[in-house]
Amino acid sequence: MRLGLKLFLGFFLIVGIAAFFVMRVFVNEVKPGVRQAMEATLVDAANVLAEMAAADLKAGQIAHGRFVQDLARAQRRDPKAMVWRFPKRSLDYRVTITDARGIVVYDSSGQDIGRDHSRWNDVYRTLRGEYGARSSPESPGDTTRTVMHVAAPIIDPDDGQTLIGVLSLAQPNRSIDPFIAASQRAIIERGAWLIGLSALIGVLMTAWLMHGVGRLNRYAQAVSRGEPVPPPPPRRDEIGDLGRALETMRRKLEGKAYVEQYVQSLTHEMKSPLAAIRGAAELLQEPLPEADRVHFARSIQGQEQRLTETIDKLLALAEVEQHGWLQKRERIAVQPLLQAAAEAVAVRAQAAGVEVRVQAADGMSVSGDAWLLGQALNNLLENALAFSAEGSTVELSAARDGDAVVLHVADRGSGVPDYALTRVFERFYSLARPATGQRSSGLGLSFVQEVARLHGGRVTLVNREGGGAVASLLIT
Repeated sequence: MRLGLKLFLGFFLIVGIAAFFVMRVFVNEVKPGVRQAMEATLVDAANVLAEMAAADLKAGQIAHGRFVQDLARAQRRDPKAMVWRFPKRSLDYRVTITDARGIVVYDSSGQDIGRDHSRWNDVYRTLRGEYGARSSPESPGDTTRTVMHVAAPIIDPDDGQTLIGVLSLAQPNRSIDPFIAASQRAIIERGAWLIGLSALIGVLMTAWLMHGVGRLNRYAQAVSRGEPVPPPPPRRDEIGDLGRALETMRRKLEGKAYVEQYVQSLTHEMKSPLAAIRGAAELLQEPLPEADRVHFARSIQGQEQRLTETIDKLLALAEVEQHGWLQKRERIAVQPLLQAAAEAVAVRAQAAGVEVRVQAADGMSVSGDAWLLGQALNNLLENALAFSAEGSTVELSAARDGDAVVLHVADRGSGVPDYALTRVFERFYSLARPATGQRSSGLGLSFVQEVARLHGGRVTLVNREGGGAVASLLIT
């Protein structure tokens, strides 16, 4: 299982379990909470009604006194109320009054007059000076529909102390069931929204974390493969710290390996010129004919130039290779870039008797580093001049390839042997020049390849029909 999925599932599981238990507690607490609120309201109402009924009960007129008449009129009223979103069109109260013995002397429903309620919990406890309440079925044996009864003592209005009866106020629990069900539905709906929102936040957080981790992973994988890549974008968190640490480690390791590689390469390439210089110097210490002396002196000078060229190009190549990405990028007009490259080799082209022809459409441009691209073109042009015959033409042109631009350097020289086509971009690999038989440092095309990589492109060298070769530098 991938890390991103693990993070999301862990986050969602924690939030989901927490939300489930919270919703379960709320849902389970709604019904008792609402019923407790209803009981508190019944307590208030029962005590008010008990005080109002005291005079009629004392006078023995409870069955037809003022209290009963007022209560009957109240129960016939239509409240025309809208409680929350539920209409209320009648009063749900049932009032029962017992005497001091617990015998029912009044029942607003007319059902239990004369019955003994002294054993019912509401009446029983109230007759003993305690708070009395009970919940019983609406119909015998029906446990699904219950009625809440709350009792209040009826005190003698004359002395204010003697208990003369009990008033029980009852209300069916079904009258509040719609409110309980609606509240539970609302809690569940909002809980579902909470879980959904939490899942969305989890997805976003996981995506944000995995975006950084993924970039870091791709960077580390590329570094492990030896690919030159830019470091991950800076971040102000632990992932950013890890990215900077990896980049520092990469630079240190690559720097060490890079130095070792270049020392080995430079040592290898210097052995042959130094051996030639040493041999010529030893011979010059002996008496020699003037022609031999001049020959050996020129050999020393040629080897010195070869060493100087090798060192200069190694330094230039090292400067390019040490950067895994392009340090600066700007819009560069192609036509002036090609013209400047042609002018840079004009003296050498004139000495070789070769014409350099530039062809590029006006308005064409590329994005990159002008100096690096100019140096790459100079290397390609120098190669083309070195292999071109006197009186031939080297063509320097540009063409579009979709969103990219391709710079072509084409000559009509001897071309590239088939066995060398796959090796021309290897470091220190070079072919003998047709005119002199000498070889170059073998670093020019390696430099061009690095410049192409930095610009997100590539360089190719192929033979042309009719003779010669064409080098193509693609820039994205």
